[in-house]
Amino acid sequence: WRNIGPFRGGRSAAVTGVKGKPTLFYMGSTGGGVWRTTNGGSTWENISDAYFGGSIGAVAVSESDNNVIYVGGGEVTVRGNVSAGNGVWKSVDAGDSWTHVGLSHSKHIPRIRIHPTDPEIVYAAVLGDLYQSSNEKGVFRSKNGGKSWEKILFVNADAGAVDLTFDPTNPRIMYASTWNVRRTPYSLSSGG
Repeated sequence: WRNIGPFRGGRSAAVTGVKGKPTLFYMGSTGGGVWRTTNGGSTWENISDAYFGGSIGAVAVSESDNNVIYVGGGEVTVRGNVSAGNGVWKSVDAGDSWTHVGLSHSKHIPRIRIHPTDPEIVYAAVLGDLYQSSNEKGVFRSKNGGKSWEKILFVNADAGAVDLTFDPTNPRIMYASTWNVRRTPYSLSSGG
């Protein structure tokens, strides 16, 4: 292993490659927005600063249209200095420009999944507010590219969704993980 950067942007738990493009990667950092490399990590460029920045929890590129990218704000690495985000951002031109597409009060979105054949169908795992109970937690779905969202899985006001994946043989089947986690200025409660 070798460190290929970028050397600005903080820790990261959000990175994705692009099918069929072995040197193209996108990385979301906890304090530096979204970064792109087109040469396998030799150089990186920030592609979100003109639109948004801050903490990124999820980056997803559509398999059926690589120009469509969704980004979820708010890191999943629950630490004493965890940073929240401000919802979902979408690009339809491979990261050259961005539009905010909702879930503004979600705080932490650790995973986004895009339907493999329809980039307008997108799912967001929302961990929600880490400091208090909230109904803005669970799995949300948009069927219109983020114009509107519906909550399709809600466990309770203390447990948010932390991961999502499609069954690799059938995108009508989805698996979700939830996490009951609470951060305070002086403690961390995790489990359930």
